[in-house]
Amino acid sequence: FLLYFAFNSIKETLIIYSAIPLSAVGGIWLLWLRDMPFSISAGVGFIALFGIAVLNGIVLIEHFNHLKNQGMKHGDELVKVGARDRLRAVLLTASAAALGFLPIAVSTNAGAEVQRPLATVVIGGLVTATFLTLIVLPIL
Repeated sequence: FLLYFAFNSIKETLIIYSAIPLSAVGGIWLLWLRDMPFSISAGVGFIALFGIAVLNGIVLIEHFNHLKNQGMKHGDELVKVGARDRLRAVLLTASAAALGFLPIAVSTNAGAEVQRPLATVVIGGLVTATFLTLIVLPIL
């Protein structure tokens, strides 16, 4: 509801929320690849992952709206310029989170068995969520 009130568009709200399923696929995929079970810790990782994925979508859609308000016509040029302008912001957000969780994902110290699923979900999901934000979301 908050996104709808912020953008006044069901279409843009749904486009932003389209990041959630694709990021979930990446989190599940990396859990499976590392042979880790779903746990409460992994569930918390999904919550953090969804927040980052939605944030990146908001950054991109908001910039598209800004370009439209400045007079750029809706079309291929708007998508190319908007995605190029926000490429660095989206990549930095995703890579900062993923690199921050990397030491937790590879740790073998005491307590790591609880933290590893959380970090694994976030790292795997950010790979696919970043792909969605930079490739699929502008197409939508």
